[in-house]
Amino acid sequence: MKIAFIGDIVGRPGREMIKTYLKKIVEEENIDFVIANYENASHGFGLTMKNCDELFSYGIDVMSGGNHTWDKKDILPLLESRELLRPLNYPEGTPGKGLKIYEIKGEKLAVINLMGHYGMPYTDNAFRCAQREVKKLHEEGIKNIFIDFHAEATSEKRGMMMLLQGQVSGIIGTHTHVGSDDFQIAEKTAYLSDIGLTGCRDNVIGMEKTQPLKQFLTGMKGHFDIPKKCKKILQIAIMEFSEGSCLNAYKLKIFDDGRVIKTEAFKED
Repeated sequence: MKIAFIGDIVGRPGREMIKTYLKKIVEEENIDFVIANYENASHGFGLTMKNCDELFSYGIDVMSGGNHTWDKKDILPLLESRELLRPLNYPEGTPGKGLKIYEIKGEKLAVINLMGHYGMPYTDNAFRCAQREVKKLHEEGIKNIFIDFHAEATSEKRGMMMLLQGQVSGIIGTHTHVGSDDFQIAEKTAYLSDIGLTGCRDNVIGMEKTQPLKQFLTGMKGHFDIPKKCKKILQIAIMEFSEGSCLNAYKLKIFDDGRVIKTEAFKED
């Protein structure tokens, strides 16, 4: 099976890039299943019902969340009625699910959404949660497992890879909006610390620069806004899974001026 993953979709610019390019990518790259992160999709904070249905109409199969999952009131009914995840390690009793299982080309795929700890809302231990759920999936005979680890600290993301390499098919980080340059396959597990945002690329993590710069210069906080006009990028990881292993992987950076940069994941011996 060939799986694609898109990280934080930031506001209208991010949704426009998905609309313009995703179906073409799916067709050209022979992708079977698309996962994306929704937590910044509506005005940069959370997800509305309108934008949820819009994104699914462009060819996304399931979407994961993070610390902004709860920012829009629409999310509660959406978690029950749409193919959406919220971080699995939220405490017991939290609405929604953090893990879903799909059948693709005769094999099962488990998609897990986890959230880190540094600078994040209160959750249960992400590492123990991951260990427990991966063990259960293996006992059920499910080998292909993908994790969106929504975390601030690269050390936490790298630690999750060290904990689970050889046990899951892929771990890709989200949240920082800044893509990292460490896409690799080790012990048959694909890993990337952060895939980077899909949205505006010529400002501050997808947001209009005025307020972030004011905050950095004065310490005065305010509301971040999505630029009305900007240069845009779509960042997507494509991985081939079989029997729990990632056979190969690469990342595409697609710019709104037509440029495409392809980066192959390096394989560790």
